[in-house]
Amino acid sequence: MDSISEKNKRIAKNTIFLYLRMLFTVAISLYTSRMVLNALGVEDFGVYDVVGGVVTMMGFVNSTLIGASARFITFSQGTGNKIEIQKTFDCIVTLHYIFAILILILCETIGLWFVTNKLVVPDGRMDATIWVYQCAVIAALIEFISTPYNSLIVAHEKMSAFAFVSIYDKCIQLVIAFILLAAPYDRLIIYSVLIVIAKISVRLIYTLYCHRTFEESKYHLCWDKKRIKPILSYAGWIFNGNLAFLGYTQGLNILLNLFFGPIVNAARGISQQVQVAIYSFTNNFQTAINPQIIKSYAASEITRMHNLVLMSSRFGFFLMLIIALPIYFNTNYILNLWLTEVPEYSGTFIRMILIIGLNSTLRNPTITAIQATGNVKKFQIWEGSLLLLIIPIAYVLLKCYHINPVQTLSVYMFTELAVQFVRVFITYPQINLHIWLYFTKILWPCIKVLAISATACHLLTGLIHANSISMLITYVVASLAISGISIWLFGINKNERRYVVNIIANKVHKLKRTN
Repeated sequence: MDSISEKNKRIAKNTIFLYLRMLFTVAISLYTSRMVLNALGVEDFGVYDVVGGVVTMMGFVNSTLIGASARFITFSQGTGNKIEIQKTFDCIVTLHYIFAILILILCETIGLWFVTNKLVVPDGRMDATIWVYQCAVIAALIEFISTPYNSLIVAHEKMSAFAFVSIYDKCIQLVIAFILLAAPYDRLIIYSVLIVIAKISVRLIYTLYCHRTFEESKYHLCWDKKRIKPILSYAGWIFNGNLAFLGYTQGLNILLNLFFGPIVNAARGISQQVQVAIYSFTNNFQTAINPQIIKSYAASEITRMHNLVLMSSRFGFFLMLIIALPIYFNTNYILNLWLTEVPEYSGTFIRMILIIGLNSTLRNPTITAIQATGNVKKFQIWEGSLLLLIIPIAYVLLKCYHINPVQTLSVYMFTELAVQFVRVFITYPQINLHIWLYFTKILWPCIKVLAISATACHLLTGLIHANSISMLITYVVASLAISGISIWLFGINKNERRYVVNIIANKVHKLKRTN
């Protein structure tokens, strides 16, 4: 078995790979979004966003099997049994092919009917909408059957593969955006077709990499009931939670479309673009740690698992906070700098997404911990049931009280914040971690840092007005300094400070010796 220091080095190495990917891909993604919005226009951009949401909802089984694939493949890696690893992979791939057929049937029946009969689409754009829908279905199926291979890469902690392929993916999307600007035909249709082609190429790259790197990636048709039964049982219980997730994300998009039209969907789409970009900062860190949490549990290294859960929750929150604060207090200027045409509600949606994002950094380690145990029944029943309430509550408020789009999204925000405490009260006893530690080791340090940093950054807006790029950069630097000092003084303990100081001292010492 690897030593603790070697495991920590692997986490650090994988985190670096993921962050290098992130810095490159985020920049390209944001620029690409600007170009696509300009090329398509607000209405067509909104149509693309909501139609994609319908496909995602039809393919809710995908999100269920993603969690099951990641858990069982990573857990089998933790055992070190090669036969078990191979059989687990084969069974998971078989399940994905079966459910891919079911998703296709669902999309071409219920999903197609909903798009053609219920969605609010601009006049004369139904043919283009159907093209978008069919392309989105193909793209979703491609991603679906790719899931086991992606889970295999994560289980082996080969994050460099994700880094390079993600960079390729974003570069292709940038090329597509340039093609779109010069397209003589219907740009919405062309964009949808080109995205499918890009998905196919990414799928081929991942598959070839796995075949050349991992012996167990050579698929053999397998239907082992002893292995499939626990996978389906596990997937069945997380089904409720994933259905809820789709409900309050894509379901909200559909509600916004039904009550306010595609222009509001465009604003929601812009906020989700920012969400993906911002979340990548913390998700990269968490992605590097997740396999170690699961493997630690599989190897009965419970103390290490506890430390990883507590540490990743707190550090993930701080990483998100550092990025979120300058964006939150300068949202409108950043949007006008980024986009030629800013859809209404975009700024407010983004601020709310940032608040939800801070909560997600505390949510993710908790979910990974409960998934490591495999005992997810109680967790998924409570989490899924509570989150599913978002859609009916929002619908009633929209129908009966005619609330606006911002108030609609507020239902999602406040429910998500409340459900986090339910997650903790269920998960921590199951992993033998005292609930009080969540409040003392995670929540209280995070609240202190948030309160001090947010107050200081708010006061900073009175001194530094971000009305130019130079002033925005000045504000960002000042904000980073404020957040960094707050984290150093109130967010980390003495041992962590000592650890950081020792690392810096060792690096300085090595530099002096080389010079």
